[in-house]
Amino acid sequence: MKTLKIAIQKSGRLNEKSVEILKNCGLSFENYKSSLISTVQNFPLEILFLRDDDIPEYVQDGIADLGIVGENVITETRADVEYLQRLGFGKCTLKIAVQTGSEIQKLEDLNGKAIATSYPVILDKFLTDKGIKSDIRTISGSVEIGPGLGLSDAIFDIVSTGGTLKSNGLKPFADVMQSEAVLIGNKSILDNPEVAELLQRIRSVLSAKSNKYVVLNVSKDNLQKVVDLLPGVKSPTVVPLFEPNWVAVHSVIAEEDFWDKINSLKAAGAEGILVMPIEKIIT
Repeated sequence: MKTLKIAIQKSGRLNEKSVEILKNCGLSFENYKSSLISTVQNFPLEILFLRDDDIPEYVQDGIADLGIVGENVITETRADVEYLQRLGFGKCTLKIAVQTGSEIQKLEDLNGKAIATSYPVILDKFLTDKGIKSDIRTISGSVEIGPGLGLSDAIFDIVSTGGTLKSNGLKPFADVMQSEAVLIGNKSILDNPEVAELLQRIRSVLSAKSNKYVVLNVSKDNLQKVVDLLPGVKSPTVVPLFEPNWVAVHSVIAEEDFWDKINSLKAAGAEGILVMPIEKIIT
């Protein structure tokens, strides 16, 4: 059995969630804070802790079989890897931002302007597609100080909350790309059974996070109305209660529909609604 290698961010905004999802998959490993490599005790897997910029190329070149990294980094490095699963965390938007009160009001106003960024590849493609010619100035680190120092007229960077922009006298100007953490793989190992097993575990964790387990009581007179609101994984489970003409219904509700469904269930006659988190869903 081959020992797989998965690369994740050593430090930064994706590190904690990457470790969390692997541990929620039942993987047992330690000392990840103080080591560049950690061996999983109960699965044929080694975890490599790397700079996020290096992860796509490590996976492309087969040094790592799998990786967890932001989609923006994959696009910027132009690595030839396989997208296996979007992971739902590390969500952000790459935006162009300008100074508050800037004369730049529309995209065409960026012609001939200087834009500071750590993502020149993504920015260049966006501007080219829009027919705009700007002076892209590649810098690392705090690009948001570029306009204040006179280095650039605008910046292009990751924006999560917008607080950093505001504190530097900047405002969002144009959205360029949505990004989130993605599980990627080297194209040569996609048929590996251990990869399939790990992917199934990750998907079961993600599915559980996006759903709630619901148990409720309802009279048989209202049962059909309640069942119509609850698809479940396949269909709801209905169990007779000791009280005549009453049943308990067990089902699953998507997190995004949760409150609308609960209100609809109550209106349909559901009582004693019990809601519980789900640890795993394996289909």
